[in-house]
Amino acid sequence: MSKLIQGYEVVIGFETHAQLSTKSKIFSRASTAFGAEPNTQACAVDLALPGTLPVMNKGAVERAIEFGLAVGSHIAPKSIFARKNYFYPDLPKGYQISQFEIPVVQGGAVEFFLEGEKKSVRLVRAHLEEDAGKSLHEDFIGQTGIDLNRAGTPLLEIVTEPDMRSSAEAVAYAKELHKIVTWIGICDGNMQEGSFRCDANVSVRKPGGPLGTRREIKNLNSFKFMLAAMDYEIRWQIEQIEDGHAIEQATVLFNPDNGETRAMRSKEDAADYRYFPDPDLPPLVIADEWVQRVRSEMTELPRVMAARFCTDFGLSEYDASLLTQSKDMAAYFEATANACGQPKLAANWITGELSRRLNATDIGLMQAPVDCAQLAALIGRIADGTISNNAAKQVFDALWGGESRDVDAIIAAKGLQQMNDSSALEKIIDAVLATNAKSIEEFRAGKDKAFNALVGQVMKASKGQANPAQVNELLKHKLS
Repeated sequence: MSKLIQGYEVVIGFETHAQLSTKSKIFSRASTAFGAEPNTQACAVDLALPGTLPVMNKGAVERAIEFGLAVGSHIAPKSIFARKNYFYPDLPKGYQISQFEIPVVQGGAVEFFLEGEKKSVRLVRAHLEEDAGKSLHEDFIGQTGIDLNRAGTPLLEIVTEPDMRSSAEAVAYAKELHKIVTWIGICDGNMQEGSFRCDANVSVRKPGGPLGTRREIKNLNSFKFMLAAMDYEIRWQIEQIEDGHAIEQATVLFNPDNGETRAMRSKEDAADYRYFPDPDLPPLVIADEWVQRVRSEMTELPRVMAARFCTDFGLSEYDASLLTQSKDMAAYFEATANACGQPKLAANWITGELSRRLNATDIGLMQAPVDCAQLAALIGRIADGTISNNAAKQVFDALWGGESRDVDAIIAAKGLQQMNDSSALEKIIDAVLATNAKSIEEFRAGKDKAFNALVGQVMKASKGQANPAQVNELLKHKLS
């Protein structure tokens, strides 16, 4: 059930532009490389010079097919390109080549976890289109510069149903979508360079009522700003309605400097764009053999790998989803689990202590000072009772700090080996029991805390080296 904000239900849908990882543009041979001098990568086709004709990039189509297969969509055997008419200075043709009535990818869903709960967002479509150029304002006083390097860059626009009911859910969806497109390699996902841009359609309504009027927040290029923009927009719309004002459909921009959205223009509807089939491009026909070939060449999908981790390693669906957030993490886990034979412990350490260190130091998994062989060795020493969990954290600290690369050497040097000798433990326990008659009496009176106090005294007397499981077992036997 969705969480209400001041008695209102939030409704969010997403449109995401993923730049496809082709070396050339969608209808020309011009390069898509980022960072070139303005207007050096725009050829005659991109500039729409008279007599030029667009030619479809096969690689862009294959990447669209890959995405459709990854999210369980229908791949249209025949789709149509259309002209989307609007007039901006950075649009050389005066129209954008896109798809409207019959997109190449239809339906599908993106599944993810939010606070341990499984969510699913339905997709309406994903269609191929070309990007526009870019207007430059910063370096021109009282003027605007136009860079057409991006004109004709291949995009896959991914459109959802209005299924999301909070800003947190929308960000979780965007992160999962980002993971999918980067995992299968159809997009590099670089949000700062504009390779993965999200537009959020936000509205609010009273529970059970009709959908409210939506406002579209354009070009959100970081997950942090995405969350802040939607939170502000939700609050703003509710305040407007409570003050008696009607929400007007609009396209808005988010200003990260003041954390506010502002209207840029009234929002167009499909009729405003006067779509019609592009006469220069024939229908895109995709034979089933082509789809099957692409399917056979695809990498193992994250959801498939997660299901395999559940089957092969006995992990929960939630743990498996965390471990397949990236290919690097999945590979690290699988190597560690196979080496130590303790998949659950491996999962706990990777999603827990290792991830915490990576976040704190802002480094990638492949740059981590502790490799999977070392972590496997550490987990092996926990599993065989050589060290306790607390001692293991000290060993991990030493590995991370580069004191040594050898787990056993660190254990020996720091004297962390766990005391497993029953006779030695019994002597310590007997001594503790002899001086804690009150705790014994309280335990026999049914107070569980008294037992924990006795365990703590034994651990203290052993300088933390006693095996906690053995201590519990021996204490219970002596107190029974």
